[in-house]
Amino acid sequence: MVLNIFDWLLIPIYFIGIYFIANYIQKKNEPKKPLYKWYTRGLMVKLIGAIAVCLIYQLYYAGGDTTAYFETGTAILNLANKDITVFFDVLFGNNSTENYSYFDSTTGWPVYWRDDKALFVARLIVPLCFFAFKNFVITAILLAWLCYTGMWRLFLLFNEEFPELQKQLAISILFIPSVVFWGSGLLKDTITISAVGWYTYHFYYFFIRKKYSLSSAVCIFFSAFLLIAIKPYILFALLPGSILWLSNQRLKKIQSKVLRSIATPFFISIGVGLGFFVLSQMGDVLGVYSIDKVLDKAVESNMDQKQAYYGGNSFDIGDFDATFSGTMSKAHLAVAATLFRPYLWDARNPVMFISALENTYILLLTLFLLIRLKFVGFFLLIGKNPLLLFSVLFALFFAFSVGLATSNFGTLVRLKIPCIPFFVSSLFVLKHFYEKKANVKLRF
Repeated sequence: MVLNIFDWLLIPIYFIGIYFIANYIQKKNEPKKPLYKWYTRGLMVKLIGAIAVCLIYQLYYAGGDTTAYFETGTAILNLANKDITVFFDVLFGNNSTENYSYFDSTTGWPVYWRDDKALFVARLIVPLCFFAFKNFVITAILLAWLCYTGMWRLFLLFNEEFPELQKQLAISILFIPSVVFWGSGLLKDTITISAVGWYTYHFYYFFIRKKYSLSSAVCIFFSAFLLIAIKPYILFALLPGSILWLSNQRLKKIQSKVLRSIATPFFISIGVGLGFFVLSQMGDVLGVYSIDKVLDKAVESNMDQKQAYYGGNSFDIGDFDATFSGTMSKAHLAVAATLFRPYLWDARNPVMFISALENTYILLLTLFLLIRLKFVGFFLLIGKNPLLLFSVLFALFFAFSVGLATSNFGTLVRLKIPCIPFFVSSLFVLKHFYEKKANVKLRF
């Protein structure tokens, strides 16, 4: 696929149009909600990220999964001109051999057909391809615009709890370069990180703030559906923190400290047991990510990404077997790899080097806070705020699952992005707590 003159003409038109819409939204809301001063800036950075992904995949990588999603989406859209009935049949889930036979040189062929999760993403972008006049970059811009809503909701949520950290939270949620880049293109990650933002925001308002509404319930359900359809392990990582977040609200109602200490493990056990039961009943939906297969999948992925055809762009946390004890023995290495690697000396290209710079800052800030808070205090502070606890638990569980199944840096820098805004935001909050307690202002 080559960008033509028509593509280059459309990019500034759509970009400027979206800017004026965003600016209108900002000016309308900013008088009552000063947080909206970040709205347009955050969106423009995300759109630039979407354009950057397109250009790098086209001009540097000469193709890749982002172009494959677009080619598949446009092929499905072109099918509408040939047979509208088959078009809708394919769009809503029928990837039979018979339906595949309708594709030809006039429609183009879908790159993803037997990969259900990749084909699901391609189906999602079909309407965007239509509104983008089948333009690759514009489709990416529209997806980034749509998915920015999830990141913005996450930003609003954290500011609801920590309004004094507006600038720091803007940095950690809206402006981290690797998250902006990998979370803005025509990629699974753009959709899933937005779904995490929507899930967290509406879980908070529905279950924690008890603002019961049909719209929140629908958003929670739809976000979970998207995660299951695209990357189920992200939902797995969200569940432990969600359960503890909800349990903590129930425990607050118990006045007696003795009863509360007794009830805590009971609530946690019930919640974890319920979550495990629900996931075990979803085996057919989750496929290779089902409870009884997910460890085998992790071992298989870990071994594959260490092979020679990845050009040595890999790291090794060591071999492990598909058992609970086997995976737990690598937990600390998996979490550290996801949160802090690639290190500077691991970088092999400019994109990885930018990620390595971020990781260096995150690692140093983490070590700094662990030392200043004397390790135990670090975790005690986390436990005092339910949102903070949820964020750290999600980051750790997610980092564990990604680090366990990933041994390739190129894959790692992209897969890790859903947990980075949560982890970095948590570090900024912990730093703020320490500054208030010690009555100092740290320059870090």
